[in-house]
Amino acid sequence: MKRIALFLATNLAIVLVLSVTVRLLGIEPYLTAQGLNLGSLLVFAAVMGFGGSFLSLALSKWTAKRAMGVQVIETPVNPTEEWLVQTVRRQAERAGIGMPEVGFYESDEVNAFATGMSRHKALIAVSSGLLRQLTREEAEAVLGHEVAHAANGDMVTLALIQGVVNTFVMFLSRIIGHTVDRVVFRNERGHGPAFFVTLIVSELVLGILASVIVMWFSRRREFRADRGGAELASRPAMIAALRRLASLHPQPLPDKMAAFGIAGGAPQGWKRLFMTHPPLAERIAALESIGAR
Repeated sequence: MKRIALFLATNLAIVLVLSVTVRLLGIEPYLTAQGLNLGSLLVFAAVMGFGGSFLSLALSKWTAKRAMGVQVIETPVNPTEEWLVQTVRRQAERAGIGMPEVGFYESDEVNAFATGMSRHKALIAVSSGLLRQLTREEAEAVLGHEVAHAANGDMVTLALIQGVVNTFVMFLSRIIGHTVDRVVFRNERGHGPAFFVTLIVSELVLGILASVIVMWFSRRREFRADRGGAELASRPAMIAALRRLASLHPQPLPDKMAAFGIAGGAPQGWKRLFMTHPPLAERIAALESIGAR
């Protein structure tokens, strides 16, 4: 869903801003004043890594509303809005979570997302394209999928995992930069240009590798949310919704949209490592296997 891409983009931006701010304030040199202090460096990386991750989580609803132009339904003004709010309310009660904010945004793409810092204060939004192109039963299954994401606490868990990978990216990139600066360039005083160049390159490379872990987690959570949607709506409705999504996207989405779509893209080879969603065929097969068992 879009929540993954928005969360990752916000998290990356915040971590980069915090990292640059620390350098401008002159805090980082204290970590290496007496040689590389691994303990202090790990604490520093954890504070920065988890700080960026949870700050992006705290801003997730605000970011999603403005990035997607979400119109939150305060008081339903038509039957569609009334159905949307009542469906989410009923599913939230069954899932044991607080009533999420419910909204919609204008887009021809068939999409929906859930976000928020707490399972009891989530935001669930759907595109106008989804409301136009899916039946009520299919749309209800998609809403159940999103309510399941909120009930499972996926955003908080994602923030924890992202905080861990942020920590090790920052920790290891500084060790690599320090090693190159001292061993390769024989710099014995402070940090030279080699450290900062190596640091930036290392953060980029390690960040890409770390995203593979986050994407793997995201794919696992999609299977679980599908099962939740099947419980909150029905298994046939969830399968029908996924099949409808497959028919609406017969070709893989463009790269810039692959992480945003409710169905995700369908890249081949190494690109599969960076998929936020499993292929729709695999998700359908997983739901069908539940009935077979």
